[in-house]
Amino acid sequence: MTIHTDYYGEVEYEKEDLVFFADGLFGFPELRYYLPLYLEDGDESVILMQSTENPDISFVTMNPMSFYPDYQPCLKPEELSILSAQDSGELSYYVICVMKEDYLDNTLNLKCPLVINPDTRTGMQVILEGSHYGFQHRLGSFINADSENRGDTDAGSTT
Repeated sequence: MTIHTDYYGEVEYEKEDLVFFADGLFGFPELRYYLPLYLEDGDESVILMQSTENPDISFVTMNPMSFYPDYQPCLKPEELSILSAQDSGELSYYVICVMKEDYLDNTLNLKCPLVINPDTRTGMQVILEGSHYGFQHRLGSFINADSENRGDTDAGSTT
């Protein structure tokens, strides 16, 4: 199969490459099949989730563990069951990124990650109830916090 994308042009894919979201994503319940497109082969830190049902719809997603190693989403038993998983550690997590002109101002939704079972290629978007994660975390706050933890004193400085 072939899809035309804004960022990658014509892309060939097989049905096995798709991730199926039975309920779609929030705001897009009718779009259930997404093709993950990687910025770099083998690097799952940033993925474009391209709808194959509407080529105009795609989401930039990031693996939260790549910038926030302490991210620990806890799924409800019914969510684990839907994803055919015994525990949260078997699953892959991606957060939707809202792009801004300055990439440090990009915001990430840690409260509502996309959760994917890599074995079955099924996924769902969940709301992490009772967690301290928010809907809009500035990417720059993680980069600056990481620099401070390493002892870099001028990270994020504009002087």
